Amino acid sequence: MAAGLAVESGGVDQVINEAFTQVSTAVQRVIFFAVEVAGVDIPLVVVWLAFAAVFCTVYFRGINLRGFRHAIGLVKGDYTRPDEVGEVSHFQALATAVSGTVGLGNIAGVAVAITIGGPGATFWMIIAGLLGMATKFTECTLGVKYRRENADGTVSGGPMFYLSRGLAAQGKAGLGKVLAAAFAVFCIFGSLGGGNAFQSNQAFAQMRDVTGGDDGLLGGSAAGVMFGIVLACFVGVVIIGGIKRIARVTDKLVPFMAVFYVVACLIVLLGNAGAIPEAMRLIFTGAFSPEGITGGVIGVLITGIQRAAFSNEAGLGSAAIAHSAVQTNRPVTEGYVALLEPFIDTVVICTMTALTIVVTGAYTSGGTEGVQLTSDAFETVLPWFPNVLAVAVVLFAFSTQLAWSYYGAKATAYLTNESRVADVVYKSVFLAFVVIGAASSLDVIIGFSDAMIFAMSIPNLIGVYLLIGVVKRELTEYEADLRSGVVSKVNA
Repeated sequence: MAAGLAVESGGVDQVINEAFTQVSTAVQRVIFFAVEVAGVDIPLVVVWLAFAAVFCTVYFRGINLRGFRHAIGLVKGDYTRPDEVGEVSHFQALATAVSGTVGLGNIAGVAVAITIGGPGATFWMIIAGLLGMATKFTECTLGVKYRRENADGTVSGGPMFYLSRGLAAQGKAGLGKVLAAAFAVFCIFGSLGGGNAFQSNQAFAQMRDVTGGDDGLLGGSAAGVMFGIVLACFVGVVIIGGIKRIARVTDKLVPFMAVFYVVACLIVLLGNAGAIPEAMRLIFTGAFSPEGITGGVIGVLITGIQRAAFSNEAGLGSAAIAHSAVQTNRPVTEGYVALLEPFIDTVVICTMTALTIVVTGAYTSGGTEGVQLTSDAFETVLPWFPNVLAVAVVLFAFSTQLAWSYYGAKATAYLTNESRVADVVYKSVFLAFVVIGAASSLDVIIGFSDAMIFAMSIPNLIGVYLLIGVVKRELTEYEADLRSGVVSKVNA
C-alpha cells in the first residue's frame, strides 16, 4: 500500500484498489516483457525508446542543441504570420504539450527514480532528456505534416494521422491503419493512466498528508473517492471546451507553475549550498557505480531512462497531438518548438527536483515514496512548504489531466470518425478515472500508467523510422530557406 494513502479494510477505496490491481498486473506482464542481461531484467520497450533517441540525434546531426536558439525565436513569435493554418500559437501549443509533461512525473516520478535507482538515476534521466529532444522534434514535425484540416476550421493530428496518411503515401496503407488504430487504443488507455489516474493519486496523497494523514480531514475510507469527484468536476469544466479552452488555461498556468516550482527548489538548494558538490558527486558516481541498487549500473540506467520517458514522453507520440493544432505552414517549425519540451521537463525541472531530494538527504530516511518524499525534502528547509506544495501538486495534476484528456479525445475521435457520442463517452470515462486514481495505491497506478504510456511507443516509433526521410527533407528545405532569407523574422 502506498504511503499516506487511505485504502482501509471494507472501505470504498479498498474495493476500487483491489479491482484495479488485477487489471494493472495483467497489463504490465505484457508491455514490460523483459530479457535478462548480466542478471538484470531489461524491459525491451525501454531499449526501444532509448535506441530511437540516439538514432534521431545522430540522423539529424544533433538538432537537439543546434536547433535550440531557433526554437526560442519561434516560440517568441518572431516567424509567425497571421495567415497560417491552425488553432493555437507556437507558444500555446508548447504550453499545452508541456502541461502534459511538466507535472507529477517531475515531482513524484523523480522521487520514485531515486528511491529505486539511487541518486545515479538522475544522471541517466538527464541524458535521456537531452537525447529525447531529437525524438520529439521528429514526431512533432510529422504530426503537423500529416494533420487533417477539418471543415469547421479545427485540425486533427498526431501519430494516428502520420501513421495512416504518411504510410499510405508510401504504399503501406494497410500497415498504417493497423499501427494508427493500435496507437489510438494505447493513447486512450495512457490518457486514463499516466495522464490522469497517476496525477489524481499523487495529488490526493499530498493533500491527505498535509491535512493530518489517517486522522485528518482526508483520512476516511472513502476520502479518495470524494477528493477525486471534486477534482473531476474542475477538470470537466475545462475539457468540455476543447483545445482552445485548454490552451487558454495552460498558457497561463504552466509558466506560473514551472517558475514557482523552480524558485522553491532554488531556495532549498541555497539553504544546502554546501551539500551541492557532494550531491553532484553522488549523482555522477552513482550512475556508474551504484552500490546496493538491484542490477548495478544497468539497473540504475534502466530506471533513469524509464522515469525520464514517463516524464517527458519523447518517443511516445502524445505531444504530437497537441503540436498538430499549431498555426504554421511549415511542419518543421513545430518540430523545433517541440524539442524544447524534454529540455524544460527533464533537464531543468527533473534535475532541480533530484538535487533537492539528494542535497537534503531525504531519500535516505526510508518510509516515504513518490510526492511525499519530495515534500519531505522541501520541509527540511521550508517547514511550511508541504502545504504550498500540496496546492502546486494539485495544479500540476490538473494541467496534465487537461492535456491528456485532449490526447485521448483525439484518439477516440480518430477511431470513431469524430463521433460526438463517443467523445462524450470518452470524457465521462476520463473523469471516472480521476476518481479511480485518487482511490488506488501508488504501486498499482504507476504500474498501469507506465505500461499504457510505454505501449504507445511501439506503433509510434515504427512510423517514425519509416517516415524519418520525410522529416529530413522538410528540415533540409527549411534550413536552406533560412539561409537564403526566404524564411525571415516578421519584424526584421
